[in-house]
Amino acid sequence: MPAQPAPGTDPAPGKGTGTALPPLAGGADGATALRPLLDTVLAALQQGAAARRGPLPSGGPEAVTARVRAALNDPGVLPEQGTGPTEALTTLVRLLAEGAADPADPRCAAHLHTPPLALATAADLAASALNPSLDSWDQAPAASALEAHLTRALAAGLYPGRAGADAVVTTGGTESNQVAVLLARERHTRPVQVLHGANAHHSIPRAAWLLGLPPAIALPTPGGILDPAALDEALSSLTGPVLVTATAGTTDAGLIDPLPALADTCDRHHADLHVDAAYGGLLALSGNPRHRALLTGLERARSLTLDLHKLGWQPVAAGLLAVPDAALLTPLGHQADYLNPADDTEAGLPDLLGRSLRTTRRADALKIAATFRALGRDGLTQLLDRTLEAAHRLATLLEAHPRFELHAAPTLSTVLFRPTGTTDEDLAALRRTLLHGGHAVLGRATAAGRLWLKATLLNPHTTQADLHALVTLLEGSTHR
Repeated sequence: MPAQPAPGTDPAPGKGTGTALPPLAGGADGATALRPLLDTVLAALQQGAAARRGPLPSGGPEAVTARVRAALNDPGVLPEQGTGPTEALTTLVRLLAEGAADPADPRCAAHLHTPPLALATAADLAASALNPSLDSWDQAPAASALEAHLTRALAAGLYPGRAGADAVVTTGGTESNQVAVLLARERHTRPVQVLHGANAHHSIPRAAWLLGLPPAIALPTPGGILDPAALDEALSSLTGPVLVTATAGTTDAGLIDPLPALADTCDRHHADLHVDAAYGGLLALSGNPRHRALLTGLERARSLTLDLHKLGWQPVAAGLLAVPDAALLTPLGHQADYLNPADDTEAGLPDLLGRSLRTTRRADALKIAATFRALGRDGLTQLLDRTLEAAHRLATLLEAHPRFELHAAPTLSTVLFRPTGTTDEDLAALRRTLLHGGHAVLGRATAAGRLWLKATLLNPHTTQADLHALVTLLEGSTHR
């Protein structure tokens, strides 16, 4: 009897020996195969962070591109002979880490880009290893049940007392807002007019454009928030169905629109209300009543966006679109014989295509569920407390400093400020200088007709010493 090839080998044509195949991440032996590779990855991450020595690489785009090109050109993206997993992972993971803008560094505070928790990242590894695809039950039996339970539980927290509340998992705020506009379009027989404040996320008018709706109307927000009186006046001049989008956590300043008054105005005019709470929505699930009070009225929205890879410490992607009644999600239903044939659905197999506009989907619910289970409401509240307190401490330092001007006390975790005596051009140049030198990653925003530096603090580990160091760095960079 001829010898059988060893597991993990494939008989080579015309030869009596086998060629080892790379192992898989799943199956009974998947963990054994992953363990040494994880050691390699973790070592490379540590080496890259040490080599970077700061919040982002120095030298600007040209230097970073040159390092990446050099690494990829030798031996090439697709060499004739592979270098093996240890070399490939060591080289490329270290390259990525050395050239990263690391949101875990307290001086990396430009965007709504959170440093993910280690436990959420570990859960994300399991999702990648098992690779369930949530477009049919037979590809994701447990993952689909986990997602369904999680979305209902979170929606119930966002819509207290609404037993039928549900949510769908999205890639983030942009997709959630697009789905919200789509659902509004499908609710009405006439074209929907989308109306939003100038403070709204750019995905709102873009969604109207993508869906073939009339151009969205932007109302001025001179104070940074949507004025109910201005909304009332605008709605009085419109006929036909209207979707009003309010914001709970603006991108530029972290401001929250007056949700109860806006909801009242929408009710009077029979307009639908969507709230983009991508940034601030997690506060509604906090155990701190001061957090929840900021979002009073959120539960009156016909749909709302939540993005946990902003203020939620999840790896990308981790978005949700929640509704007070699962029936509102019915327009997402779709049928494909190879995924959800009618007889399978009638026999009790869950139909997953109506849970998203996408087909193939990762099990992003796993990392969210693992985080919430591990930390509980108390743990999440502590993270929120520390993050928002850090923003207030930075604002206090800047307000007391004679060389800086604070725009306003922060509502969430965004602080707008500028060095005194500088022009907008000086400020923009300062930000680029800090980036090019690898010293700090700060954003920029326009408010009250002026340009401001923006610090978006999302790292709950940021200390008072870190904040003092940032202010000292800025002082030295501005007044030399």
